[in-house]
Amino acid sequence: MSLPIDPGAVRSGDVGEQRATLEMDHETAVEHVREVFTDHGFGIPVEFSPSELLNEKVDADRDPYYVLGACNPAMADRALDATDGRIGALFPCNVVVWQEEPGVQTVYHVSIMRIARLLGLDAEREEMDAIVAETGEMVDAAYAALDST
Repeated sequence: MSLPIDPGAVRSGDVGEQRATLEMDHETAVEHVREVFTDHGFGIPVEFSPSELLNEKVDADRDPYYVLGACNPAMADRALDATDGRIGALFPCNVVVWQEEPGVQTVYHVSIMRIARLLGLDAEREEMDAIVAETGEMVDAAYAALDST
């Protein structure tokens, strides 16, 4: 099966990849990320621990891994309109926290708005340009706050 885009040609900036390292225990990091993203205009309507689920269901022996489903309702509403509703298949904007080693956590995010553009889901290109820019600024501010504490 061939893919319509070359994954090797996609760069981290194309998908709005963000990464930060926090030196704290996993539960503290999850709470910190939740608070910072909430302070920067995101709600967290969905959250779960794939590691807990996999460790329980298939004895995976995974280190702590947590997903915070972040959402800014005004941006989500605009993005639904700008993609004829198709971006909902990518909702919510996930921020992931995983343990690299005890006391060291990685916080990771990719922009579903940018990914929607790569997939050709944007029906209204100019509106998506604005949404990508605005959500990018919000995520950048949240990541700057993660690093400053």
